[in-house]
Amino acid sequence: MHSYLRTVGFSKVKSRKEMQEIIQDVTLFTSQSAAAFYDKLFSSLDFTLPRAATGRRGFPKEAMVCAFIVMKCEGFAQITDLMDYLDNNRLIAHYCGFNIMEPLPSYWTYDRFLRQLNNGALKAIMADLVQQLYELGVVDASFIGLDSTPVMANTKQNNPKSFAKSKFSKENHPKSDPDCALGVHSASNQHNERRYEFYWGYKSHVLVDCISGLPLYELTTPGNIADSAVAAEILAAADQTISLKECAFLADKGYDVKSIYNTVKSVYEGEAFIPLNPRGTKASKTLPAGNPVCEAGLAMCKDGRTTDNGRTRQKYCCPFRQSKTGACPCNHKNWNNGKKNRGCTKYKTIPMDYRLSIDRSCLYFKRTYALRTECERYNSRFKSTGQERLWVRNGASAANLNTLAHISALAVALAAVLSGSHSYRSVKQLRRSA
Repeated sequence: MHSYLRTVGFSKVKSRKEMQEIIQDVTLFTSQSAAAFYDKLFSSLDFTLPRAATGRRGFPKEAMVCAFIVMKCEGFAQITDLMDYLDNNRLIAHYCGFNIMEPLPSYWTYDRFLRQLNNGALKAIMADLVQQLYELGVVDASFIGLDSTPVMANTKQNNPKSFAKSKFSKENHPKSDPDCALGVHSASNQHNERRYEFYWGYKSHVLVDCISGLPLYELTTPGNIADSAVAAEILAAADQTISLKECAFLADKGYDVKSIYNTVKSVYEGEAFIPLNPRGTKASKTLPAGNPVCEAGLAMCKDGRTTDNGRTRQKYCCPFRQSKTGACPCNHKNWNNGKKNRGCTKYKTIPMDYRLSIDRSCLYFKRTYALRTECERYNSRFKSTGQERLWVRNGASAANLNTLAHISALAVALAAVLSGSHSYRSVKQLRRSA
C-alpha cells in the first residue's frame, strides 16, 4: 500500500521533477517531526478495502481510513479538527493517499464514509495488525484481560449542564441517536466509595494483551448490554486470529458468570482469574476450619449435606440442638421451636464447580489478577484519542470510530517495532524517535 500512497496523490503531475518540486514546497509548511512520524506509520501499513461494483469512485477508501488514523493519533474529537489539520499539513494528507492537487474530503464525505463502511472490513485490518505483532513476538495470549469502557453518545442528555427532568429515563430516549442505549458506569475507583453514573451511548468491549498492553479484539455494543453477555463471542472471535489455548483470562466482577468460567476451562483449556461477585449476599462469620459462627458466638456443628438444583450444601446447626439442659446464650428465636432438634441452622455451598473451586486468597491468584490493571491503562489511552464522547449520531459510525481508534494503537505499535523503537505504547514517544 505504501507505494500506492506515494503515487495516487500525484496522478495529474506529468513529470517526476514536478512531483519533487511540489513535495519540497509542501514540506516547508509541514511539521518535520509529524511528517516523519506519519511516513513511518503508513509505511508499515498494508491493506486494501473492497471497491464498489459501480458508481463514482470518489476518494480512495484506504486514504479515508488513514485520515481517521491521523485523527485518532492526534486526539481530535471533531472531524473539523482533522480537516483543518490536513489542510495545513498537505504532506501528511499526501501520506494518507489523497491527491493534494485537488480539494480534500468535505465534512459530509467523512460522515458518509463512516456510516457506509462495513465494520467487518475494519475488523479484518485490526486482525491483520494483531497477527503481524504476534509473529513479531510483541503480543500473545498468555495473559489476556477483558474490560469495557463507556462511550457517550452525542446527545443533550449527556450534557452535565442539562437539568432536564427524567433525562436518564428509558422512556425518554434521545431522538438525535436512535441506536444508543441507557448505560451505567462506575464514576469512582475507590472500593469503599463506589459511585455510579448513567449515560446514553455505547460500550467498547476490548480484549487486551496484559503483557504488551495492546488490544487483540474489540466489539462495540449499545450501553445497556452486560459485559458478561458478549464475553464468549469476543473470545471466539479473537481465537480466530491468535490461539487462546492455555490462556489466563482476567476480568472484574462483572464477568463473574458460571458460563464464562466453563468456557475458559473447557474450550480454551485456560484459567480464569475473576473475583467473586457477592450479588447482595452478606458474608457470614466463619472459623479457620470453615465452620460458621452463630449469633451467640458459638461454633456451629456439621449436620449432614443436602443436594438440590444441581448444588450440594453443607448443613450446620446449633451445638445445643439436642441438649435438654443447655440454653441458648442469646435466646435465639428458634431455640424453643417445639422440635427435637432446637436452635438455628445455616447452609454453606460446597464448591463442586470450577467457579467456586478457585482459591482467590492465594498469592498466585492475587499476583496474576494484578495484571488486569493493563486493561485500565489501555482504556485510558483509548479515551485520549477523543472517544470518550462521540460527534456522530448512529451506531454504525460509533462502531467504526471505536475500531479505528484501536487500529491506530496497533499501527503505532507495529511502526515502532519495525523501526527498532521500544516505545510502542505511546504516540508521543514514537514521534520523538521519528
